[in-house]
Amino acid sequence: MLRTTVRVPKRSGTSSPVIRRLVTGSAVLIAGICALSLLAAAIGPYRIPFGHTAGAVAQWLGLGDGAATRSEQAIIETIRLPRIVLALGVGAALATAGAVLQGLFRNPMADPGIIGVSAGGALGAGVAIAAGAAAAFSLALPAMAFAGAAAALALVYAIAAAGGRFSMAALLLAGVAVSAFLGAIVSAVIVFTSEQEAQREMIFWLAGGLDSTGWEDVRIALPAMGAGIGVTLVFARDLNLLLVSEDDARALGVRVGLARNALLVCAALITGTAVAFSGTIAFVGLVVPHALRLIFGADHRVLMPLRALGGPLCLLAAAP
Repeated sequence: MLRTTVRVPKRSGTSSPVIRRLVTGSAVLIAGICALSLLAAAIGPYRIPFGHTAGAVAQWLGLGDGAATRSEQAIIETIRLPRIVLALGVGAALATAGAVLQGLFRNPMADPGIIGVSAGGALGAGVAIAAGAAAAFSLALPAMAFAGAAAALALVYAIAAAGGRFSMAALLLAGVAVSAFLGAIVSAVIVFTSEQEAQREMIFWLAGGLDSTGWEDVRIALPAMGAGIGVTLVFARDLNLLLVSEDDARALGVRVGLARNALLVCAALITGTAVAFSGTIAFVGLVVPHALRLIFGADHRVLMPLRALGGPLCLLAAAP
C-alpha cells in the first residue's frame, strides 16, 4: 500500500505554500529541460557546436538568425527537434499516468503498464509489423498500437466490472493478468514471424525509442497527450482525497465514480498515445512520481504539474 500522508489544508492562507513550491519546482525543471534539449539537439552522429545549435533553435522559433549552416539547420529542424518535442510529450504523459495510477491504486509499484495498456499497444504494434502494414503505411504502426491499447483497457475494465461489482482491486488484478496474457501473445508473434528484419524491428520497438520520429508524429500525438494531461490537472485535489480513502472523499463532496473513471480514462489515453509513438518505456512512469514526491511532498496540486515537467527531464536525460 502507498502509505503517504496527505494533508488537506484549510482554505485560508493555503495558496502561498502551494504556489511557492509550484513556482520553485517549475523554474528548476524548466531550466533543466531547456539545457538538456539544447544538449540533445547538439549531439549525435554529426556533432554541432552549441553556439550553432542555439542559433538554429532560435531561428526555428523565429527569434533571429543564427550561425548554423544550412545542413546543420536542416539536421536540427527535421531530425532532432521532432524527437525532442515528442520526448517532452511522452515523458509528461508517462509521468502523469504513473502519478495518477499510484494515487488511485494507493500502490507505490503502480505504473502506466499496470492496467494492460502498454501490453495492448505492444501487441498492436507487433501485428502491424508482422503483417507488413507498418512498412506500407507510415501511420499504421501507431494507429494499430493505439487500437491495441484501447482494446486492452476495454477488456480490463470489462473484467473488473463483471457481475456489477467494480473495484480498484479487481481492476489491478485484471490489469496484471491481461498484461501477462498479451505479453505472451507478443512473444509468440515475434517467435513465429519468419522474416528476421520484422523480428528485429519488433524487438527494437518494444525496447522503446524515438529514432523514427517526424513532425507528423508530433502533430498527431501532442494534442491527445496534452488533452489527457490537462484533464488530470483538474482532478488534482480530488486525487488528494481519493488517496486517503474513497469514503472520506465521498463525504467531502467528491464525485468518486466520475473522478476515478475520468482519471483512469485519461491515464489510459495518454499512455496509449505515448506507447503508440515511442514503444514501451517503463521507468519514467514509475520513478519520476516517487522522486518528485520525496522532494515536494504528496500534494497532487503541486505534483501533477511538476510531474508533467519531471517526466520530460528524465526522458531527455536518459536518451539525449
